[in-house]
Parts: sequence; structure tokens; C-alpha cells
Amino acid sequence: MVLNKIYVDNLIKTALLEDINYCDVTTDYLIPVNQDGEARFVSKADGIICGTEVALRVFSILDDEISFEILKNDGDEVKKGDVILKLKGKTTALLKGERTALNLIQHMSGIATASNRYAKIVEGTKASIADTRKTLPGLRPLQKYAVMTGGAKNHRYNLSDAAMLKDNHIDAAGGITNAIEKLRSKVGHMTKIEVETRNLEELEEALNAGADIIMLDNMSPEVMKKAVEITNGRALLEASGGITDETLRAVAESGVDIISVGALTHSVKAFDISMYIN
Repeated sequence: MVLNKIYVDNLIKTALLEDINYCDVTTDYLIPVNQDGEARFVSKADGIICGTEVALRVFSILDDEISFEILKNDGDEVKKGDVILKLKGKTTALLKGERTALNLIQHMSGIATASNRYAKIVEGTKASIADTRKTLPGLRPLQKYAVMTGGAKNHRYNLSDAAMLKDNHIDAAGGITNAIEKLRSKVGHMTKIEVETRNLEELEEALNAGADIIMLDNMSPEVMKKAVEITNGRALLEASGGITDETLRAVAESGVDIISVGALTHSVKAFDISMYIN
């Protein structure tokens, strides 16, 4: 997965304008504009790095003559104390870009680290870990990129990618069967239909109506195992809702195909990284 450079630049410029209204009072009044400096990004925890080039782009937008050395690429494991990046350029640019660059690389590395941890927990089962649309507005491309960097997969990117019948859609459309039939008559052959189910009766109805993917919402691993037996390969099964580190392995061992985890993007802890100027 390659991030769109136009999107990245627009995001960074918005962030910088938010942080630097018309000047940086501290830096602009303190540091000579022609002073050169060096900086390094240092990991303060163990995990997976993500967002190195995004962080670097912050500084190159502020100083187009900046030079750098990448010591840890996206997807690399790091240990506490490892140097991730080295930078050389105008000290003013290094200081002005520090917080924005750290915000981005810390957030992306936190997602990659969590995604990697979840992916390792389900190793040896058929299940894959996926994110959700529970992303921060404006940051979805970065967050989904970080999920993949960590070794998990992306769910649909947005509402245009696939049809997904949640409980409110189903209730508004008059039931699972009616909703699927109505959608099937209108969507193209490339569009899959996923249905959220809350119990085994709804699972049976979704199967009989021809759903491509069925979400098992907030079901126990024991009920999920029964759902796998009932489905018998007729549709992909996605487990979702309230899944934690403690329950993840049991959910995977139930035999489901996908486990979606909103926490990967909506409440992940930032990875601890510091920038030091020499």
C-alpha cells in the first residue's frame, strides 16, 4: 500500500497551519534563521514503526533543503533506545515541525504496533485481523496504512466499497431477507453484501437470503463455533464487537474468517517516540 502524496501533503499543511498561525513566537524570536541543526528520532518503547516518510515530509515542507537518514523503515521492529531517523537542516524548521511530525509518527506507530500484536495472537488459525470505519476524520488513509504495516488487513475503506447491512439498515428496510433482495436487485456484480446478525436465527436468514459475508455481532466464541458449523462455507464469517486481547484467541479458534477490531484505530495508544536536537 502506497500513501497518496497529495493527500499526505494536504494533511500536513493543514496540521502545520493549525499549529503555526502566523509565526512560532518561541522559535522565530529565539533562533537565527540561518542556524543549522541536527536532530534524531528515538524510540522509547518496543514495537513496530510506521510513518517515517510522513514525519520526514513535515520537515521537508518547512525546509526543502533538509537532509535525512532513515534507520528504521515502516514495518520494522524497534526496541527502546533505537534511533529511527536522523535529520539535518535549519534549526527553525526542526523546531517548528517537531510536534506535528511526532503526532503523526506516534499515532501511526501505535496502530501498527497494536495491529501486529493482534495479528500474532491469531497466528495458526484461519482468522485474519481487520480494522473498521471507526477512524478519526481526515486520518483514515494514514490509519488504514498503519494497520496494514502492522500485519493486519483493511475492512472496506468507505461506504462506496461494499454494501453492509447493519441493524438499523435491516430494521428500516423491513428485515434481513427484504433488505438483501432489494440490494441484490440494484448493486453490480462486483459489489458484495455483508449482513450484521445478532443471533443464530438471523444467521440462518442471512444465509438463506444469499449474503456474501455475515457479521457475528457480540456473540460468544461458543456461539460463533456453532455459527461456523451452520454456515459450512456458504459465506465468510466476520466476528465483531467487544473483542479484546484476552478473548481474541478464543474467537479466532471458533473458526471465523475475519475478526474486525475498531480499537485498532479509534482508541489506540500512541507509540512513545522523542525527538532530540544535538
